[in-house]
Amino acid sequence: MGKVLNEKQIEQYHDEGFIVPIRVMSEDEALKVKERVEEAEKAFPEEFNPENRNNLHLTFMVLDELAHNTIILDAVEDLIGPDFSLWSSVMFIKNPSTEHFVSWHQDATYMGMTSNDFLTPWIALTPSTEEMGCMAMIPGSHKQNILPHQDTFDENNILTRGQVVKDVDEKKAVNLILKPGEMSIHHGAVIHGSKPNKSKQRRIGFALQSYCPHGIEQIIGKNIWMQIRGGKRNDRDGLQLRRPQFDMDPLAVNLRKIANENYSSILYHDAKITRKY
Repeated sequence: MGKVLNEKQIEQYHDEGFIVPIRVMSEDEALKVKERVEEAEKAFPEEFNPENRNNLHLTFMVLDELAHNTIILDAVEDLIGPDFSLWSSVMFIKNPSTEHFVSWHQDATYMGMTSNDFLTPWIALTPSTEEMGCMAMIPGSHKQNILPHQDTFDENNILTRGQVVKDVDEKKAVNLILKPGEMSIHHGAVIHGSKPNKSKQRRIGFALQSYCPHGIEQIIGKNIWMQIRGGKRNDRDGLQLRRPQFDMDPLAVNLRKIANENYSSILYHDAKITRKY
């Protein structure tokens, strides 16, 4: 039995590559977080547009609080141990009746790390249903190596390179239905994707991509991390990120710029095309 997860959940993660659902906060609390996110979005729309959605936890207090939420961190510790750091975060907002989707892929494909054994919590701030384009996972797919991905750069594909794994058996897919305040956790190598939001309301989710044990390092790019729990990382070439003191804290804004430039250089390494995602 872990701090948050029971033995069955821990076993499911290692066997299937994901767990769902895990209650992080009440639906009322999640609604308040959503309201704070949308207030920040209205105040700083250029920071929340689809082309600037990475590492918002570095500049907005509400998302920094999620990145350090005790329940989330305890669940992470149950799966990867007490020493870990956060690599990045991604805000996923699918507006109503839009065509944006996420193709079948494995997160670790272009992250340039020494290991794929890391995980991503995905926190729902609204319902995430099949109609709304919830995530779907291929159970057990994390046990294989990273498969070949084709870069499509599809206009409606919200992945950086529009990367896609071909010939996925979609009959095996499991839809990760979430209520506000619940989260899923998935392994860095599990195959997953999501379809467009065909509903009449926004689908908002926040992915903490990813919490990594301290033994994992960058092969591509610099080691730029936020220390979360345990002993301090010992990176010779990197930068220790710090938490914002207030929304759009100038020092935090500069650190986010540095982190995003590094993030882009990693994800677009050897790509023929680069986009602003």
